[in-house]
Amino acid sequence: MGKSKYAILIFLGACSYGILTAVVKVAIQAGYSVQEITGSQYLFSFLALLILLPFFQRKALTKKQGLQLILTGSFLSLTGLFYGLSLKENPASVSVVLLFQFTWIGILLEACAEKRWPSPEKLIAIVFLLIGTGFAGQFSLVGIQKLESTGVVYGLLAALTYALFIFFTGKVATELPGLQRSTYLTFGGLLLVLITSSGGFITSGVIFNGLWKYALITGFFAVLPIICFAFGSPKLDSGLATIVSSAELPASIVAALLILHESFSTTQLFGIILILSGIFISQFPFQLGRKKHCTNEILNR
Repeated sequence: MGKSKYAILIFLGACSYGILTAVVKVAIQAGYSVQEITGSQYLFSFLALLILLPFFQRKALTKKQGLQLILTGSFLSLTGLFYGLSLKENPASVSVVLLFQFTWIGILLEACAEKRWPSPEKLIAIVFLLIGTGFAGQFSLVGIQKLESTGVVYGLLAALTYALFIFFTGKVATELPGLQRSTYLTFGGLLLVLITSSGGFITSGVIFNGLWKYALITGFFAVLPIICFAFGSPKLDSGLATIVSSAELPASIVAALLILHESFSTTQLFGIILILSGIFISQFPFQLGRKKHCTNEILNR
């Protein structure tokens, strides 16, 4: 399958994040704070990876590699915190549109790092993704003046940190085994939440008072994407990984429909189709390149 199997990994990871969003909403409705939910999910994810790690391949890593992975993991937990704060200030339809600005931010990061203009396929895919996000999130210019500016800032910060996570996940310590990288990435996320919350979600005892049920579920859907990104991102350029990650929005809408019993409109369906079309378009170069490679192999035999 070549590059496609790694794109599928990113796709599955993004879908897991979409499901995670719905579960987090359930936990918030149960009365838990964003810091408590995010902290407990990273704690449970880290403990699960520590249990699995001895049974998988590991390599010696330098202090520099460990620090790079920890810092990269902190971008993901920052995304969760900023997005949660954005949801508190503005409607979810607006917050999700702000978060999904990570698509063009990620492409811009790749263009600056590689010092080259994005391919036509990526630019077309981004247009589909941005328009699709607007429809899927049911974003409207009506009432835009009523938006809280702090919520908008938090939403854009979430987009930036998510784009940075995707970018650096495919760049740092790529020679290490995926599960080992995942453990350090998750530890980075946990460490940042511990610092920002002063460990309150642990010392307060809230985990043993019912939060553990949500932590088990959110921990699973949080660690699965980290593993998928750890294995898949190094094999794809960051721009393509960013585009495929857009599958999170359709997954979150479907999860909201099934788990939260939220309404689902034809406008959202149209947006989902546009987003999936954008992801499909972004795969054209790899598919065409693979066919050309296979043809050349046959001719050279």
